[in-house]
Amino acid sequence: MNSMHNKKNPLRKCLATNEVFPKKDLLRIVRTPEGNVVVDQKGKVNGRGAYISKSLNALEICKKRKCLDRALEVNVPNEVYDEIEKIINGD
Repeated sequence: MNSMHNKKNPLRKCLATNEVFPKKDLLRIVRTPEGNVVVDQKGKVNGRGAYISKSLNALEICKKRKCLDRALEVNVPNEVYDEIEKIINGD
């Protein structure tokens, strides 16, 4: 009998580095239906989501290549990048 309650750990790809990580090890950035861009730490916000790894390197790549802008189809404000940086640094 196989047990049905083995919890799967969903994997997601970091936009910046293209590395695959367990979802809980990534930051989810969401464009809400209203068009706002928010950092979704709980994974519950409605909207189009994109994942980046919790590293300053990934953040730099995202800023340089504007991969969040493309993935979310919106201009990501600098405040969002600042917030991501604070989270990565554990502030």
